[in-house]
Amino acid sequence: MKNKKFKKGTKLWKEATKIIPGGNMLISKRPQQFLPDNWPTYFSKSKKCYVWDIDGHKFIDMATMGVGTNILGYGNKEVDNAVKKVVQNGNMSTLNCTEEVLLAKKLIALHPWSGMVKFARTGAEANAIAVRIARSSSKKQNIAFCGYHGWHDWYLASNLESPNNLNSHLLKNIPTTGVIRNLRNTIFGFNYNDIEKLKQLIAHKNIGIVIMEVIRNISPENNFLEKVRQLTKKNNIKLIFDECTTGFRHEFGGIHKLYKIEPDLAMFGKSLGNGYAITACIGKKEIMKHANDSFISSTFWTERIGYVAALKTLEVMKKKKSWKIIKQKGKKIIEGWKKISKKNNIDLEITGIPALCSFRLKNKNNIIIKTIITQEMLKKGILATNTVYVCVEHTDKIIKKYLKYLEEILIKINKCKNEKELKNLLDGKVCNSDFQRIN
Repeated sequence: MKNKKFKKGTKLWKEATKIIPGGNMLISKRPQQFLPDNWPTYFSKSKKCYVWDIDGHKFIDMATMGVGTNILGYGNKEVDNAVKKVVQNGNMSTLNCTEEVLLAKKLIALHPWSGMVKFARTGAEANAIAVRIARSSSKKQNIAFCGYHGWHDWYLASNLESPNNLNSHLLKNIPTTGVIRNLRNTIFGFNYNDIEKLKQLIAHKNIGIVIMEVIRNISPENNFLEKVRQLTKKNNIKLIFDECTTGFRHEFGGIHKLYKIEPDLAMFGKSLGNGYAITACIGKKEIMKHANDSFISSTFWTERIGYVAALKTLEVMKKKKSWKIIKQKGKKIIEGWKKISKKNNIDLEITGIPALCSFRLKNKNNIIIKTIITQEMLKKGILATNTVYVCVEHTDKIIKKYLKYLEEILIKINKCKNEKELKNLLDGKVCNSDFQRIN
């Protein structure tokens, strides 16, 4: 059953799927990932932690906050004013912008172990740059990976050997159509905290590079990160930390600083520009200089807005101590989930760092439950799933309101005895759980 409230959005999405493969540029923003046929889909305005759709409805965003890009909230005045000023003076020219150098200096100062920086505009690009540089500086070309690292061929090649090799790394059933078959047996996955698997890969697969997310859903156990660093040093393997998601969210400069583990290269994205496109690959000088041995170049990596936005974002973050604020707010949300669970005897599994936390019901019908939560929260004027990307604009009042409505919904869900009763709560289709092509 289609929701007539979102008539314009639904109509536009239908048109989009006919002229844009998949309907848009990012799987995470497709309505099928939230509420098929019943999702607002398009926004007309965003400010602080509020979003307005094209049908005129206003929502509180307790979901992804621009898929993790807006720690300072939507439309931060200081960042936007800096961008407006530079737009008036020109964004592009035949010459380079000085802000590129200033941002490089700033990131190196934040990470004294590093010595050089390359910039891009997306997380997948930054990952590809890091891998290219690491391969340029290594005699061994094969890669061991843990976590999600984008859409490029080098990463998706893991699924050439088996179509489910990437299933435990964020997205399931990722297809490999278009990925050159010669890349088979060049990239090998290992799960977080599984140091024995990594040892096996290093022993048998000629590994020259290890690329991994420092943390996502679970914390390191038994000195896992220290052991990874020791293994890579012992075997002359380049260690890359992907902090495109965690960077500046839990610690100013990246979560690896908290664990006092220094990689050879690291990437930052998403929140670095507070909604403006900018990503960075930093690394040790003796490794980064090998970028000159390869060809890594792109016109729009030189546009000015991203650098200006990042410089101002870092300034505002440092001034506000934003990572401490969102950590504290995330802890309130997690504490709220725990209270709901205990009070109502609802079995919740809570994962993630406080500023990027998730929950799930320990139930085989979890995808149906997730869809119901999104559906019912939307009726309350809140964009929500089972994951919250926290921003500084999530006030205590908003968090309290969110938790109140969530508790009401979870109580209703908990009363359902089986899948049939759960489906009776749905107004439409169940959301996607895996990667699915949209025809």
